[in-house]
Amino acid sequence: MKRSFALLAAGLAVSLLSLAGWAALAPIDMPAPEAREQLFEIPAGTWKRRMAGDAVEILPDTLHLRLGVKDVLLLRNRDEVPQVFGPALIMPGQSFRLPFEVASTYSFACTAHASGQMSVVVAPPPAQGLERLRWRMSHWLRQLQGELRT
Repeated sequence: MKRSFALLAAGLAVSLLSLAGWAALAPIDMPAPEAREQLFEIPAGTWKRRMAGDAVEILPDTLHLRLGVKDVLLLRNRDEVPQVFGPALIMPGQSFRLPFEVASTYSFACTAHASGQMSVVVAPPPAQGLERLRWRMSHWLRQLQGELRT
């Protein structure tokens, strides 16, 4: 009985180490372009609320994207007035896609923010090893949490 338990524990340990090794070293599959988009919507009534004096916080001051995973910013304007994001004027009902190809921190003018500014931090793809293992573990955890909510 002790021997079979020890074999079972050893087999489980080898399986977990193999999975961790794969997660740390295997390349990341490049998702389809639509799956690489990170959507942020400017809700209807944002401008009216802001003009009425409400402290409207619809978008974070800093957005975080990761090359090769989520590296396309998609802004959708559901408000009744045009919104400016960087050099783009986004009309009501329109969307604006901005793909990133270089890891860096970008600053944009943004009329959807009370400050008028927004930053986008684009991180490089997770490096092989511990960083990729951590990224995969957090990715799996977020997927599991999303499935549990639905």
